Amino acid sequence: MPQHAPTARICRDCDGFPTVAITTGTRHTDGTRATLRITCPTCKGTGHATPAALVRAGR
Repeated sequence: MPQHAPTARICRDCDGFPTVAITTGTRHTDGTRATLRITCPTCKGTGHATPAALVRAGR
């Protein structure tokens, strides 16, 4: 019988890419591009989603 790998819970908002670098369009004095590092606010930079049972709902 084939073995199935367990599916990892990947964040729905970032698709597993929790940190990205966005260029601002400007350059530093040495010629390199100025970038901003942004992390996913949903998974807080882990790339994994929390199971629905652990998410607190309501007040």
